[in-house]
Amino acid sequence: MPQKFEKPGVAFQYPDNWTLEEDDVRPGQRSVTVHSPDGAFWSVTVLPRSADPRQLGKGAVEAMKGEYGQVEAYRTSETIGGHELVGYDLNFCCMDLTNSAQVRCLRMDKNTYTIFCQGEDREFDRIRPVFSAMTTSLIEELGSPSYRESEKR
Repeated sequence: MPQKFEKPGVAFQYPDNWTLEEDDVRPGQRSVTVHSPDGAFWSVTVLPRSADPRQLGKGAVEAMKGEYGQVEAYRTSETIGGHELVGYDLNFCCMDLTNSAQVRCLRMDKNTYTIFCQGEDREFDRIRPVFSAMTTSLIEELGSPSYRESEKR
């Protein structure tokens, strides 16, 4: 049975055997990360609506290059629930293992979101559908009329 995380500005479902961490990065900015039992993770950061999704994606790539050195980055976009997500697919090495990551950014009615997932390649390939389901649940929750009404209260 999936767990549900729900706070103002962010709501999504995630597997019940994953661990969740919350972090209020700065005032007006919240980050929530869930970790798989094998070390991969999915993270969402809530930013002010004025944040530029394309610039956030570029910033994530630069941060990854600063952390891991050589990173292959491929620009991409996708549409989920009628919302365009822009970002990058990334490949890099860490501790002699090849890793994959995705960064996707989107602007909604009240906030802009950065979604980041990462894992060692074999695990990433296996749980990619889980990452996708979590991202879809986030977008569906935020776009639902009942969630938008609850944010007004």
